[in-house]
Amino acid sequence: MEKHNKKRTSLRQYPVLLAFGLFFLGLFVLDLVTPDRAYSELENTTLAQRPKLTAPTADGLNNYFTGYTKYVKDQVFGRDEWISLQGFVETALFQKTENGGILLGKEHQMFPRTYSLLSSETRALPKNTAALESLCQRYPGKVNVMLVPAASVIYPENVPAGAPLLHEEPYLDQLSSAVQAAGGRFVDVRDPLRSHKDEYLYYRTDHHWTSLGAYYAYSQLCEALGLTPFDPAAHTALTRDGFYGTHYSKARTWNAVPDTITYYELQNALTIWNVTGPGQPTEGTTTTGLYDTDKLNVYDKYAMFLHGNNGLSRVDGDGSGKILVIKDSYANCFVPYLTANYAAVDVVDFRNYNYGLDQLIADNDYDQILVLYSFDSFKSDPYLYRAGVAG
Repeated sequence: MEKHNKKRTSLRQYPVLLAFGLFFLGLFVLDLVTPDRAYSELENTTLAQRPKLTAPTADGLNNYFTGYTKYVKDQVFGRDEWISLQGFVETALFQKTENGGILLGKEHQMFPRTYSLLSSETRALPKNTAALESLCQRYPGKVNVMLVPAASVIYPENVPAGAPLLHEEPYLDQLSSAVQAAGGRFVDVRDPLRSHKDEYLYYRTDHHWTSLGAYYAYSQLCEALGLTPFDPAAHTALTRDGFYGTHYSKARTWNAVPDTITYYELQNALTIWNVTGPGQPTEGTTTTGLYDTDKLNVYDKYAMFLHGNNGLSRVDGDGSGKILVIKDSYANCFVPYLTANYAAVDVVDFRNYNYGLDQLIADNDYDQILVLYSFDSFKSDPYLYRAGVAG
């Protein structure tokens, strides 16, 4: 009895240790009873699942325990809350101006940390430039190139002091010269965006521009082509608040200001083609409209535009003629404006389209071709070379 009391007394002498032990025991129990998640909306990433031991060998055991470590890390109870707590400690208490590879700037604006070209980008950028030149040479007078600068180019004053960022402007100037020398048109949107920089052009918590930023760039294209722009005042603007984008998913700052998604009520149909080879497909799925409004109820609200990044789709417009848009996701909120000018807007995303363009262009006899990328994705895109492949 006396010995038992001594043990009990010794435990009371270490309340912190006891508290930690109970805490981790409780966490272990919660992990056991909480269902595993396949996907984290907050981080926009898939989560590791419980691994299986495939072979009772040294390599098999090593792979199993490596996978199990990642599984435990991904499936820990309250993962989102732990990440938020870490972000709070690092930004509020330690006053860090960077978290998760994201620079935390003024006006609650977030910027990706991009100090210089990566080695993969030094290889991809010349290939993608050559692809543009080839496309312009094969279709002289028809190809328009719009490369969207990063928010840091338009709002350098909001970037944390002393943060070394990639200087995009020389690259954009070089690309402008290359496109024009090859017979294409470079639609430079830097000045139009700068002239409206006191407006809401880029999301604070996401890497995309807003629908308003896209509209000013679209107006610049209309000026270059002699088109009458889409009239926002003639359409109903719809909004959805509470958008936390890709930058927030990485930074998880405690004082982030959520963004607002704006889109226009349009009745135009969108067909997502079933692509099985080069040229114009004959089968596809026609949606109820340009927007997947169910996406407004999840974290990645921007995915509502054009129902995401489909390989080949067509928007039925209200104008005349046809335009082909070769794009990254920056074009998703841009394309709806083109319905005012063209009867058909075909959209190619090479991430999900594995063919060259010549047969598709021949089948449709497009009036114009628009290549629309952010410079950030243009310099790294591993699929854009297909635009330069004849056939």
